[in-house]
Amino acid sequence: MAKTLVIDSSERTRVPFLRGILTRSLQEAGLAFENAYRLADTVREELDTVPAVSTRELRARVAQHLAEQYGPAITERYQVSSRSPATILVRSATGEKVPFSRNRHSLSLISCSLSAEESNTVTNKLYKHLLDKRCNEVTSRHLGHLTYRYLHSDKQFGPAVARRYLVWMDFKRGGRPLIVLIGGAPGCGKSTVATELANQLEVVRTQSTDMLREVMRMMIPERLLPVLHTSSFTAGGALPSREGDSSDDPDTLVARGYQAQAELLSVALEAVVQRALRERVSLILEGVHVRPAFIDRLPRDTDALIVPIMLGILKRENLRNRFQGRGAEVPGRRSERYLAHFDAIWSLQSYLLSEADRAGIPIISNNDKEVVLREIMRIIIGMLAAEFASTPKMVFQ
Repeated sequence: MAKTLVIDSSERTRVPFLRGILTRSLQEAGLAFENAYRLADTVREELDTVPAVSTRELRARVAQHLAEQYGPAITERYQVSSRSPATILVRSATGEKVPFSRNRHSLSLISCSLSAEESNTVTNKLYKHLLDKRCNEVTSRHLGHLTYRYLHSDKQFGPAVARRYLVWMDFKRGGRPLIVLIGGAPGCGKSTVATELANQLEVVRTQSTDMLREVMRMMIPERLLPVLHTSSFTAGGALPSREGDSSDDPDTLVARGYQAQAELLSVALEAVVQRALRERVSLILEGVHVRPAFIDRLPRDTDALIVPIMLGILKRENLRNRFQGRGAEVPGRRSERYLAHFDAIWSLQSYLLSEADRAGIPIISNNDKEVVLREIMRIIIGMLAAEFASTPKMVFQ
């Protein structure tokens, strides 16, 4: 069926309803990406059989959902931003002018380990300050310096938070690629964290090692490489027999099978990272096959910031509950098979965490997604801060 048309009588336009546009508007009003996307998806489903809707009717429908789920403050922010065109233009160093985006500004603060609520508060105060000053245009550097000074002087944040912001802005303006490598056992939340992190950092290139494995499976028949056509936690059962391997205990067999499969994928993973480095674009690579041995093979003669992370669920029951919850929410994820091989998955996680610990790779317990994202950003900014020697004037000149 054709898309629902949104009719704006004042501008005499008829454009298709786009979930992404509504998601962005809701983020501008202060919703987190996940909540904004979910609400936009709900509205799209409601309009599935509606051929056309006016902008006024659409705003009213969205405002009703916001009022019911999130209260009057966010509802009012959405209604104000929907009614009023942007009056403040931000001019980049190249001269390009774009409307001031409260969502983008807020994301830059979230990246410095502020909560979504704290970030929205700071952004809204700065936006109001610019409006009160009747500022129609501001340079991106002046906006950054203004944000830095506000954070530095505010008792809630202070010099430490302001410095994190300064370090991050210096990196963003420098054009260096950021390569984030997220490993972890099945079920620990790698893909969810990678998606949220990519949205927060505005990284457009992400890659899953599971997808690379699927491509390789299409190219290489199972009879030639059976270990490639199994799960990472059952690959040991597909290994060719060798003298004496009957003595391997279950944990050793899990580790050997995983190593064999990960080694087959290592060339493809290296190629993905090498291309990102060559094109100087940021990348988030996630998957169970991201391991210390692969990270050690990456080039050292690059100015890219390469950040390895290992996620984990440190309590057995919490990991088991994740698989049970995944089966209830998305039956296609075959949670029953994961639960049937739970001991092997737990064994694989123990191996991955031990390897990461020996290699000095940061391990993050994924009990709360927002906490995990803040911890990843603390690690990234901490690595940058170790080599940072600029002043605010140098960063924002």
